Amino acid sequence: MSINKILVVDDSTVDRMNLQNIVSEAGYTAIQASSGVEAIEKAATEQPDIIFMDVVMQEMDGYQACREINHHDSTKDIPIIFVTSKGQKADRLWAEMQGGKALIQKPYTPDQIIEQINQFK
Repeated sequence: MSINKILVVDDSTVDRMNLQNIVSEAGYTAIQASSGVEAIEKAATEQPDIIFMDVVMQEMDGYQACREINHHDSTKDIPIIFVTSKGQKADRLWAEMQGGKALIQKPYTPDQIIEQINQFK
């Protein structure tokens, strides 16, 4: 699988920009969404190769958005990596049960983000 376009989803502008900078500096095209609802729309219209998604967001959390993205034929094969402050064993298990491929706990390093991208190359 070739990775070109990455969707970054977080309701925090600072966290979203930080992720976007890491992705862009690594040579990938970054698309942004600030909510779960917007993530679902962008996943369908932009067809990113990977999605990095926060869990705790207003309106619709990352778990709900993940389930919805995985429910549609056009987006179900897009890997979703959760990037969240929630890092307990139960959180990791729940993320996996929702269809997430991995969970990166905040604060993270750029290397952790790049490592996840490399998992899907």
